[in-house]
Amino acid sequence: MIEQVIPLLYLAAAASFVLALKWLSSVTTARRGVIIGVIGMALAVSGTLLKPEIVSYRWVAAAFVLGTIIGIPMAMMPMTAVPQRTALSHAFGALAAALVGTAEYYLRTPEIDCFTMGALTLEVLLGYLTFTASLMAFGKLQEVLPTRPITYRNQNIINLSLFGLAVAAGVSLVARPESTWLFPLFGAMALLFGVLLIIPIGGADMPTVISLLNSYAGLSAAAMGFVLNNKLLIIAGALDGSSGFILSVIMCRAMNRSFTNVLFGAFGQVQTAAGGRAEERTVRSATPEEAADILRGANLVIVVPGYGMAVAQAQHKVRELYDILTKAHIEVKFAIHPVAGRMPGHMNVLLAEADVPYDKLMEMDMVNSEFPQADVALVIGANDVTNPAARHDRTSPIFGMPILDVDKARTIMVIKRSMNPGFAGIENELYYMDRTLMVFGDAKAVVGSLVKELAGGAIH
Repeated sequence: MIEQVIPLLYLAAAASFVLALKWLSSVTTARRGVIIGVIGMALAVSGTLLKPEIVSYRWVAAAFVLGTIIGIPMAMMPMTAVPQRTALSHAFGALAAALVGTAEYYLRTPEIDCFTMGALTLEVLLGYLTFTASLMAFGKLQEVLPTRPITYRNQNIINLSLFGLAVAAGVSLVARPESTWLFPLFGAMALLFGVLLIIPIGGADMPTVISLLNSYAGLSAAAMGFVLNNKLLIIAGALDGSSGFILSVIMCRAMNRSFTNVLFGAFGQVQTAAGGRAEERTVRSATPEEAADILRGANLVIVVPGYGMAVAQAQHKVRELYDILTKAHIEVKFAIHPVAGRMPGHMNVLLAEADVPYDKLMEMDMVNSEFPQADVALVIGANDVTNPAARHDRTSPIFGMPILDVDKARTIMVIKRSMNPGFAGIENELYYMDRTLMVFGDAKAVVGSLVKELAGGAIH
């Protein structure tokens, strides 16, 4: 009887995962997608626990307790730390796959067949390198590690040579599974490559890196499904891997970058002008009071959020600003760039947390035509995604990257802590334009001051 129930549970779980992925692709159905995804995972776990091969639940119970102890604090992390939480989730999932593969290798050797050994090798390689790569990504996102690229001479050659050695060791293990002495070296090289893969990547590329690591973790899980002869793992891993890869492609297109440039380009080094000295230019600054006066006379305001808003946790103050402007019959829209923040959809998540209406969040292709009609473009902590150099400066690292046409608004106001460059490491031409006003300070404090000023005076 149980043997007949398990396939049905797995089938229902697989259908739930497909529906979850479909519904998560839309803001209006995302909550439904999360719920069905949780239900699917519960069905998958239940089906696995019913398998007759399980003779004792003692270690399973211990794993449940340990996972709960780790998972609850992760779930309680603030919304601004969603990228870090995502990186940790990838790390734990990939480590689980790699450890299962390691256990299966030592349990089955030397009777393991060639196909299974090939899948196991892929599982362990992707699992271990994704584990350490995700931990390094977490460190950069949390700013425990430098967000700038860490480079050294012949770095790409060394990294690719190490990866080549790991692949060669994997091929050797497929041909001769009984070479157990080689397996620890194979795992160690995969772990080391994961570290070396991430350190030369700058913070600007973290959205793409997170998506790519998601793909690696999914592919590792799919390979594990072949090793364990578990069709549900194959389906779930394939969904995870393919969706992560497709999202990575979308992110690269949004930055007009290639995978090789993201992974090996050391993008994010601070750029200086010829001769080693930055060009001296002046900017126009404004106080929150002056900025509030300009907002009072506007008809259309387009808010451009960026990572600075996330760091300052200013999303709730931004919602208050939206409310007070809307009540004064000033139209407010939000321009969302695909790579704003530290992960895909980062700005959407933060603004949704603050209950900003979904229909006011506009993607880049939809909102760019609105900027020429905007009285004010209010940039809150966004940098590289608004830099006009991407359109015309062929020497710029971001040349060709689609940007938000903020510079076409009648007045541009930029809230920023300082004139330090963004993650791309280059100056933003937008800050030196005649129509740009810099409002220096913490985003949460500045937006709070704007709300206070607007609340205290008549609008229009």
